[in-house]
Amino acid sequence: MINSLFKDLEFKASQRLYTYLNKLINAFSNDRRKYIVLMLADISLFLLAMGVAIGFEDGLNLMPGIMLRQGNFVLLDIAIEISLFWFFGVYQQVLRSTDGTFIFTIAKAVFTSCVVILAIDRLLPASTIPASVLLSNGMLALILTIALRFGIRLLMGKMRQIDHVGKEMSRVVIYGAGSAGCILAQGLTVKNGKKLIGFVDDNPQLQGRNVQGTRVYAPAELLKLKATIGFAEILLAMPSIDGQRRRDLSQRLKILGVPIKTVPSITELLSGNVSVNKVRDLNIEDLLGRKAIAACPELLQHDITDRVVLVTGGGGSIGSELCRQIAKQQPKMLLVYELHEFALYQMDMELGESYPNLQKVACLGSVTDTQTLTRVLKQYNVDIIYHAAAYKHVPIVEANPISGMVNNISGTLTAAQCAIDCNVGKFVLISTDKAVRPTNIMGATKRVAELVLQGLADLPTHNTCFTMVRFGNVLGSSGSVVPRFSEQIAAGKPITLTHTDITRYFMTIPEAATLVIQAGAMAKGGEVFLLDMGEPVKIYDLAAQMIRLHGLEPEKDIKIEVTGLRPGEKIYEELLIDCDAALPTGHPKIFCAREAKLGWQQLAPQLTTLLEAAADCQVTACVSVLHDLVPEYQPMGQYAKVKSDAVAVSMVASISDKLRKSEIHQEGRKKMSSGVIPARIPVTTIN
Repeated sequence: MINSLFKDLEFKASQRLYTYLNKLINAFSNDRRKYIVLMLADISLFLLAMGVAIGFEDGLNLMPGIMLRQGNFVLLDIAIEISLFWFFGVYQQVLRSTDGTFIFTIAKAVFTSCVVILAIDRLLPASTIPASVLLSNGMLALILTIALRFGIRLLMGKMRQIDHVGKEMSRVVIYGAGSAGCILAQGLTVKNGKKLIGFVDDNPQLQGRNVQGTRVYAPAELLKLKATIGFAEILLAMPSIDGQRRRDLSQRLKILGVPIKTVPSITELLSGNVSVNKVRDLNIEDLLGRKAIAACPELLQHDITDRVVLVTGGGGSIGSELCRQIAKQQPKMLLVYELHEFALYQMDMELGESYPNLQKVACLGSVTDTQTLTRVLKQYNVDIIYHAAAYKHVPIVEANPISGMVNNISGTLTAAQCAIDCNVGKFVLISTDKAVRPTNIMGATKRVAELVLQGLADLPTHNTCFTMVRFGNVLGSSGSVVPRFSEQIAAGKPITLTHTDITRYFMTIPEAATLVIQAGAMAKGGEVFLLDMGEPVKIYDLAAQMIRLHGLEPEKDIKIEVTGLRPGEKIYEELLIDCDAALPTGHPKIFCAREAKLGWQQLAPQLTTLLEAAADCQVTACVSVLHDLVPEYQPMGQYAKVKSDAVAVSMVASISDKLRKSEIHQEGRKKMSSGVIPARIPVTTIN
C-alpha cells in the first residue's frame, strides 16, 4: 500500500515536472527566442572558459583582475566566437533530432576562432594574453558548448521518458542499421509508445557494435533476442531493396511471429510525399516491387507543364493516378473527363485538397459523345489527351460484348476524331497486354483501338500525334486480384483462384502512370510503347504471400480454392505480338514495339461494318469482324467458331451491303477516299 502510494506520488511529481519543463521549452520554441537563449548561454560559457584558462595560467586569485584589464580583448574573443557559430550554422541545428554531426560543426567554429584570435593577438604591438591561455580557452569552449547541447538532448530525452511513465511501451527492432535506420531510430524517440531495443543488420562489420547507443545484432540472434528481451514489431529500414529481397526477408522473419512493418520504398521517397520515418505495414506491393528508377523530370514536364491536359476515364484506377501525377507537373489546366458522377466527384475533391493551386475542371460525359467531348476540347483549348477510359474487366466484357466494343473501339475512335477536329497536339492511348494475341473480347477491342490510332497516325491531313502505351496489371486497380484477395482474407473466406499456373505481370499504379507520361513525351506518332513489367508473378504464390502478410498460414488458416479459368481468360499474358520487335528507347523501362498495322483506307470500312453491326446488336457479326481485324484473336467458348461460320459470313456481307447503300456510309467513303479527313463513323446512334 505504502509502495503504491509512493509510486503514485512519484508519477504525479514527474508529470508535474514534465508539464513545467514542457511549457518552458514551448516558450522558447520560437526561432528568435531559441537563438537568443542559446547565444546567451554560449556567451556565459565563453566567459567561463576564458576565466578558467587565465586562472590555470596565472592563478585563480588573479583571474578577476586580469579579466577586467583585458576586457576589450575578451569581448572581441566572444564576438568572434559567436559570429563564427552563426557562420557555421551551429544555431540552425535542431538539437532534438540532429545526430552527432553538430560536434564537428562546433569544432570547426571553435578551431577557426582560435586561429583568428591568435592571429589578432600576434598582430597587436604587445602580446596581451599568452598563446597557451588562448589555446586552453578554445579547448574549454569546445567542451562546454558541446556539453551544453548534449545536456539539452538528455533533458528532452528524460522528459519523453517522464511523459511515458505509466504507459505501456512497445518494444521494436529495426532491421537495417544504415542511414534510413538511424533516421527511423531518431523518429522513434519522439513517437509515443515505441521503444527501440536493438538494430539488426546483415553487414558483419556492423554486428556487435553500437549505433546511436544501441547494439547491432546479427539476424541469427533474433530468436534469442526475442526469447530474452522480447519485442513486438520488426521495422524494415531498407527503402532501396527490391521486391525479391523483401520476399526473402519476409520469409525468414515469419518464424518470429511478430508483425513486420516497413519504411516507404525508394519510389515513394522520390515522389516527395512521405519521409523515411513514416512507418507502415508491409504490403504485397513491397514484396512484388522492383528496383525503382527515378523518373526523368524533363520527360514528365515535356507535355504537361503550362499545358492544358485532359484525362478520359479520370476517375478510374489508372486515370485517377494519371491526374495525380499530372497535377504535380504544374499544368496550365487539368480536365478530368469521366462518365461516372461519384468517381468524378471523388477525384475532383481529392485534387482540390491535395493541389489547392491547381486549375482544374470536372467534366461529366462519355467518350462516345461527340458533341460533349468536342465542346470541352474547344472551350478549354486542350493540348494533350490521355485516353484511359475503357471497359477492362475480362469476364464482364465477355458477357457484354456490344457494350465493350462500343466503349473501347467507338469511344477511342470518337475521342481520336474529336482530337483531330479540335487540333489537339497529342493523344496517348492507355492499352493493355491483353491486346496481344487476345483470347477475349476485351483484349481484341483494345487491339482494334491500337489499330485505330496507328491508322490515324499515318494520315497526313491532321496535326495530332497519336501514340499508345501497353502494359500489364497494376496492383490495387479495380478488378485486380490484390484487393479481392485482401477482402477474402479479412473475412476468413477461402481465396478463389482460377488456375494454379496462372501468371500475370504486375506494376504499381504510380510507377505505371509516370512511365505512361514519360513514354508519351517520347512519341513522334504511331508508336506502340511497352513498359518493362519485370518478371511475371504466379498468382498462386501471390495469394500465399498475402495470407502470410496477415500472419496466417496458407491451406491451414486460409484455403486456396481453384475454380477454373473464366471465359476468355488466359494462363499467360504477353506484351509483344512479335517477341523480336521491341526496340529500346532513351528510358531503361520503356520500349517501342514494331507491330503490324492497317492503312486507314483498309481499316475504315471494317470499322464501319463493326460499329453498325454493334448498333444492331449483331454479336456474331461483330466477332467475325474482330477476327478479320485482329488475325491473332483466338476466342474461347461460344465465339470460338465464329470465323468459320457461314451464317456469320453471310450476315456480315448483308450488313456491309446495307451500309454501302446508306447515305451516311457513302458520304464517309467519299471523304475518306478524297484524303481530306478520316471517315467519320456514325457512332452517336449506338446505345
